[in-house]
Amino acid sequence: MAEANFFEVWGKESPETMQAFFDFTGKVQSGTGLDAKTFQLIYMAIQASRGAVGSVAGHAVFAKQAGATREEVRGAILETLMAVGINGVADCLVAALQAYDNAP
Repeated sequence: MAEANFFEVWGKESPETMQAFFDFTGKVQSGTGLDAKTFQLIYMAIQASRGAVGSVAGHAVFAKQAGATREEVRGAILETLMAVGINGVADCLVAALQAYDNAP
């Protein structure tokens, strides 16, 4: 049996809060002054520093779609080593590169 996907459950159980969240995050992203690729790379680095593997993998796909190279994705994850050490990066590097490699 497949594991439940958080976003599928959230959308089914509380579509209004999910929509409000995505409206908010869209406004934040559009108000940063950053292009989509840079935004995704920075976001991935922040999430890697938190050890948020699923988020990093998901945003690696968005980064690729925004024009990021595999090297840029790898670099965004490895850059977090300087700020937080190995925590987070250990799990996120593999997830990011696998997601990038499997993205269309």
